[in-house]
Amino acid sequence: MAWEEWEQLKAEAAQRGSTRMQLNQYPADQGGDGTQGDLVAGHADLESVGKAAHDLFEDFTAYSGHARVASVAAAGGLKAEGFALGAALAHVAERWNEQTKTLLDACAHISNHLRYTKNQHTADDSYIAGTVSSIAALDEGFDDRKGH
Repeated sequence: MAWEEWEQLKAEAAQRGSTRMQLNQYPADQGGDGTQGDLVAGHADLESVGKAAHDLFEDFTAYSGHARVASVAAAGGLKAEGFALGAALAHVAERWNEQTKTLLDACAHISNHLRYTKNQHTADDSYIAGTVSSIAALDEGFDDRKGH
């Protein structure tokens, strides 16, 4: 594209006023249940995600430990026999260990965060219910004093 062509396109765009942001969206009539793409995640959904993260943490801890031990042993044996592959395998085993820790940390973070969120929402619900109940009790007491 030549510079002149670019300048012409910019000028035409400015004349049309098309410099404002436009968001792409689906047409209004998409059928379906009319949720318009709202993301809904219920308690059961979040609980299953937390359980999956916890299960992955538990299973991967066990299986990755076996792989690490076997790789380190193989690397040591290859090094002892003078194979250059031993040092390379030892390097791979170290990287595997680092990546395993990263994955396990992420799984633990997801599981712990969802557990914390569940507990916090339960506490919030309890607080709100107590506050509403105390307001209702005050309102009833106020009505009783006025004779209503």
